[in-house]
Amino acid sequence: MERVTKKKGNKPVIIVISAAAAVIVLAGGYFAYSSWQKNQELNKAEKSAKSFLNYLSKQEFEQLPELLNETSVKESGYDDAKVVEKYQTIFSGIQAQGIKSKNIKVTQEKEGKYTFTYNLEMTTPLGNLTDLSYKTTIQKDTDTYKINWAPNLIFPEMTGQDKISIGVDAANRGEIIDRNGEGLAVNQAFDQVGIVPGKLGDGQEKTNNIKAFSDQFKISVDEIEQKLKQSWVQADSFVPLTVSFEPVTTLPKGAASQDATVRYYPLKEAAAQLVGYVGTITAEDIEKDPTLSSNGVVGKVGLEQAYDKQLRGQDGGSITITQEDGTPKSVLQQVDKKDGEKIQLTIDKNVQSQGYNIFNNRPGSAVIMAPQQGDLLAAASSPSFDPNKMANGISQTDYDAYATNENLPFTARFATGYAPGSTFKTITGGIGLDAGTLKPEEEIAINGLKWQKDASWGDYFVTRVKEASPVNLRTALVNSDNIYFAEQTLRMGEETFRTGLDKFIFGEKLDLSIPMNPAQISNEDKFNSEILLADTGYGQGQLLVTPIQQAAMYTVFQNEGKLVYPKIELNKETKVKENVISANAANTIVTDLLGSVEDETGYVHNMYNPDFSLAAKTGTAEIKEKQDTVGKENSFLLAMDRSNNKFSAMIMVEDSRKNDTATNISKPLIDYLEANSN
Repeated sequence: MERVTKKKGNKPVIIVISAAAAVIVLAGGYFAYSSWQKNQELNKAEKSAKSFLNYLSKQEFEQLPELLNETSVKESGYDDAKVVEKYQTIFSGIQAQGIKSKNIKVTQEKEGKYTFTYNLEMTTPLGNLTDLSYKTTIQKDTDTYKINWAPNLIFPEMTGQDKISIGVDAANRGEIIDRNGEGLAVNQAFDQVGIVPGKLGDGQEKTNNIKAFSDQFKISVDEIEQKLKQSWVQADSFVPLTVSFEPVTTLPKGAASQDATVRYYPLKEAAAQLVGYVGTITAEDIEKDPTLSSNGVVGKVGLEQAYDKQLRGQDGGSITITQEDGTPKSVLQQVDKKDGEKIQLTIDKNVQSQGYNIFNNRPGSAVIMAPQQGDLLAAASSPSFDPNKMANGISQTDYDAYATNENLPFTARFATGYAPGSTFKTITGGIGLDAGTLKPEEEIAINGLKWQKDASWGDYFVTRVKEASPVNLRTALVNSDNIYFAEQTLRMGEETFRTGLDKFIFGEKLDLSIPMNPAQISNEDKFNSEILLADTGYGQGQLLVTPIQQAAMYTVFQNEGKLVYPKIELNKETKVKENVISANAANTIVTDLLGSVEDETGYVHNMYNPDFSLAAKTGTAEIKEKQDTVGKENSFLLAMDRSNNKFSAMIMVEDSRKNDTATNISKPLIDYLEANSN
């Protein structure tokens, strides 16, 4: 009987346990479903929030009403159209750009209702407006999730029919001046010329008047018509089209002019790549630099770009929430005006012009330096462009002419790396003298116009232009003998040569507000052949040195072996590197270079002035695909004042077979420098 009782007693227990398990499973399923449903609803609320902020960031205000709770809009005294108009009026009025949201949070308050908080920031003409904190609710409306709207979602503290007022006190952009206080980038008043559409007439008369404006101011009819179609243009609007740098005495019908202070570059093409130009601030500019205001100008290239933060200053003014009657309520943004700084350069305006003018549109550059102070007196590049057009409205025709010019007028050639050619033999000679492998009076027999070390060089030969034998250091410099310097470089060997070169500025990034790659000895840390070692010794191989870097390296010859770094700001201290080569080596080289000018057979004898001591070295770097072919030649001239050590000149002409040599075109510049070097 006991066994039967135990069996009967166990069955109910099993049934009870099974029922409990079923309840737990059902309860778990309910809670899982409930949690899933809450997440789904939260996701929908978050989607509405993100859509709202996305429309704000893109300023697509016409899309907002679909997300807003209609009752809340009406309770605020608005309808859909008035909400859109309010946003458009305010955000266009304060010229808001770069609207960004952060710290976005949507949390459930109760079933069907969510708290929505976020922060906004944007850029206005007064700079970056940040830390705008917003809070509202999102409410479920059947199967949609609507945002409860009030004016405080435009700006916190706005209520009812509040308005926004903005007052801007524009900062003056700092000017760029030369060493003598002469303007290189200035703020100057000119006539801004444009069209008032309502005064053009109709039909053929309108067409004729637009054509007359096009002809007079060299702006295409298409460009004019596009400007007249801008959304803000009304019949009585003044639509600015160009700035006239010459006095405007007559205007076609429908045209008008007004005074405008604009950025002006007095040297025009002569300093364009160096000074650069400004342009209207774009959304891309603000993306790179959020401290920019949403209007005005920013430096686009050159020193205008390099010194932009110092030059542009900070616009002043305020953005204020006002009541409907204009009574101030609260200040959203207030900034004191701060005019930009004046930047004074080492450049001499007259030397810059003289340096540019010698080229007459040939491709090349002129770098003039005060070798004992490091002051860059000129950095000119040719051909060039008019920065006044770039800054104040260039026509498509003019821009296309620059962009398609095969000689690349936008390129700053003074900051572009080239093989320096034979001017570099001065450095090779200085290193060899200090190493003791080059003996200046030693005469070396060199026969013919081509040479190779031995048969291991295969079909490769070093060539020279002038046949002479025997050759010593002076005759090698005056005659620019490639073979002599190839032999001397091999004699000193790679380690000695590279150690000497490393004392210069190879691989260094210069503290100079002009972008350029560091000077390069070779593509690798070591020369891959004796041929490359030899070629480097006379300024070819894989050397890449900008004209500015060349000018800096050659200062050792006017400073008894001390290298003076280039500088572009007048108030900067002069930076030097001592004992790059010995004083004896420097003086030996520069004295020998007097012969290039003084000797009747010297390559620079055309610049001989019996009343002035000038040392000079020519250079030609040939760029060709293979031996025994004719390549493109770049011509260089290094000229150094030995009367007063007041200037050195590094002149370069690209493709000299086509465009003439640096020596042939440079006499007017050297004459000017000599006459003004006392």
